[in-house]
Amino acid sequence: MPKTQGSYSTAGAGLSKPALFVGALGVVFGDIGTSPLYTLRQCIASIGTSDETAVFHVLSLIVWALVVVVTVKYVLVIMRADNRGEGGILALTALALRAVPRAGKQRQVVVGLGLLGAALFYGDGVITPAISVLSAVEGLRVATPAFEPYVLPVALVLLVLLFTMQSRGTARVGRLFGPIMLLWFSTLALLGIVQIVRHPGVLLALNPAYAIDMAVRFPGMTFVLLGAVVLAVTGAEALYTDMGHFGPAPIRGAWLWLVFPALVLNYFGQGALLLETPAAIEHPFYRLAPEWALFPMVILASAATIIASQAVISGAFSLTRQAVQLGYLPRLEVRHTSAEEIGQIYVPRVDKLLAVAVVCVVLGFQSSDNLGAAYGIAVTGTMLIDTVLALVYMRGVLRWGWVRIGVLFGLFALVDTAFFSANLLKFVEGGWFPLVMAAAVWTIMATWRWGRDVLLDRRARDALPLRDFIAGLKPDRPPRVAGTAVFMTGNVTVVPGALLHNLKHNKVLHERVVIMNVRTEDIPRVAEGDRLEIEDLGQNFFVIIVRYGFMDQPNIPRALAQCRLKQLHFNLMETSFFVGREKILAARRRGLPRWRKQLFVLMSNNMLDATEFFRIPPNRVVELGGQVEI
Repeated sequence: MPKTQGSYSTAGAGLSKPALFVGALGVVFGDIGTSPLYTLRQCIASIGTSDETAVFHVLSLIVWALVVVVTVKYVLVIMRADNRGEGGILALTALALRAVPRAGKQRQVVVGLGLLGAALFYGDGVITPAISVLSAVEGLRVATPAFEPYVLPVALVLLVLLFTMQSRGTARVGRLFGPIMLLWFSTLALLGIVQIVRHPGVLLALNPAYAIDMAVRFPGMTFVLLGAVVLAVTGAEALYTDMGHFGPAPIRGAWLWLVFPALVLNYFGQGALLLETPAAIEHPFYRLAPEWALFPMVILASAATIIASQAVISGAFSLTRQAVQLGYLPRLEVRHTSAEEIGQIYVPRVDKLLAVAVVCVVLGFQSSDNLGAAYGIAVTGTMLIDTVLALVYMRGVLRWGWVRIGVLFGLFALVDTAFFSANLLKFVEGGWFPLVMAAAVWTIMATWRWGRDVLLDRRARDALPLRDFIAGLKPDRPPRVAGTAVFMTGNVTVVPGALLHNLKHNKVLHERVVIMNVRTEDIPRVAEGDRLEIEDLGQNFFVIIVRYGFMDQPNIPRALAQCRLKQLHFNLMETSFFVGREKILAARRRGLPRWRKQLFVLMSNNMLDATEFFRIPPNRVVELGGQVEI
């Protein structure tokens, strides 16, 4: 394991605190910030009454869900589990793996949970943009039923524009969206305050006794209601996943000083409105606004819900890069959209796939009410997995005491399990969709991991030990030609297949031969001083191990340039890179089902070329083909 000094995240470097605060509003809090559009309406609909007792019970459950799940669990506890400044399910998985043995069932369980949590996050990434934008545009129907036919087309246009903007980069999107979200949260608070002033008694629902009273008196109804209350906390995982974009401090500050107060004020304002006008349950959020402000509110809400999708989209980009670097997905094109911020990335293929999936969901479910049934399972499943992995890390690595672990994580597990179980009731009504999508993503990631392990084992079993090969070389056989040959390989203890192919066909070795291995560590970034490990094997053979973090972008020419610091100099114009291009076939032998083998073959044949991924100059690359069966 390399040293980690100097490996901390550079998220937010060079930006002022106000700029980070506003940028975080535009990227991180969109999802949870637009929950007032539909949460209270869904809660009241799930219990079938909007009398005073019901309103007080619902408001109490909502505010204490925000306190326990978002404020205590994520903002104050889980964000402490930062992997050198990076967050998210895979970063947390890497941390949890440090607390378990390197082999055995415990490690398999942790990896399996991490992959499942990542898969569920992608499911959330499809539903969040759809329900958020639809719920905002549906405000047109509140103004006049004449707009009914235009709700779906307008929502689809807005969503397509959002995904088109992603190539501009998270930083630019954040600077554009941040001021809008600042206006949005200010408006939420103002609308809520106006209504609360008229009915200040609604603030009594801040007392958790109302939530406890409902759970004791009406346990069955409370259980069903939790399936809607969870809509208030969707987006909490995005706070953690997007931590690497801005750092934990701006996210904590924005939540505690603006977002949380604004949300609570708006929810209680809606509750006060329902106490006065029960008929406002049709759309209590829009009924908070005076009639003259209805159309401006629809426009502002539409902008805010477009931004809401940004949290999960940028989170999906971060998660994808981590998955590629950790070996759970094939190589994909990752574009860096900022020269200053290393965390600002754009993944074209993921952007396109999410866009297509979101459009299909909107066309399939048609309304935010229908999507409300599908929403929640993916979110609560990921939250529950976060709790388990954070428990493993904080007990096994940070050595938290059993009292603190028992109190905090006992509470988190109880709440997460209750939310997840309640959302399973919505399986038939639409909850099946995120689970089916998560199952598909999990299958892809698990298949890729399995296929890579099989290939590595097969290559190692059939390969010739490198030191034995070097020891058998003669001074004049085979002939040595001028220049340097770099052979990329996953195992530096055996002779790379590309080297054997080159020797077989060209009958020569280069004057200097480098066996290079690129390794991804379980930290976000590796310090430049810890990047390289060089070993001289004799006869002008060298092994170079290049280490990157799972948030680093590999750059082999730059790594070779750094070798001069260790007295090994390279002239790129005299260096050839030999890359093996294997054709993988699905064999009819025992193991995984043939369809999973074919899936792995399909992913292998369509992954990003190694030359482009490692930033090797194309005119210095020699590709040597082969064939292998799995």
